Amino acid sequence: MTLGKFEINQVGIICQNNDEYYIKLDKKYKVGLKSLEGFSHLQLLWWAHLADTRKNREKTLFGNLFKKGPDQMGVFSTRAPARPNPIMSSIIKVKSIDFNKGIIHTSFIDAEENSPILDIKPYYPMERVKDCKVPNWCQDWPTWYEETLGFDWEQVINFQKEL
Repeated sequence: MTLGKFEINQVGIICQNNDEYYIKLDKKYKVGLKSLEGFSHLQLLWWAHLADTRKNREKTLFGNLFKKGPDQMGVFSTRAPARPNPIMSSIIKVKSIDFNKGIIHTSFIDAEENSPILDIKPYYPMERVKDCKVPNWCQDWPTWYEETLGFDWEQVINFQKEL
């Protein structure tokens, strides 16, 4: 099997207006929102466009990203945006959906303004893993989505200017 190139279509963008976050879909994808009412959360796949550089795409090893973490981490053991394909995943809470305008309103998205949206999927409770295990260095992190919003990430992350 040989690895090849793929075509990915951007379906929308992430927008922020003060403390309001929302996803604005391209007109041709608005109809794809049909029947999303009733879902409290969605999974977003988005492109980390600000981190998309040749250097970041070649990065496969990181230094100490977390205060209690290992001294080195491989790219696939992180959620860092510097990676061979800067595809990121986020779970969002749906505040409201404007089906006519193709806009999904949410409380927060951990992405930058104008980040391209690659796909939107409904979040199902069956996606949770009952006996999920993580390394010791991150066992004190939140275990539920709702807990992440108020969590002080500065206590666990070694923030660096360059990944």
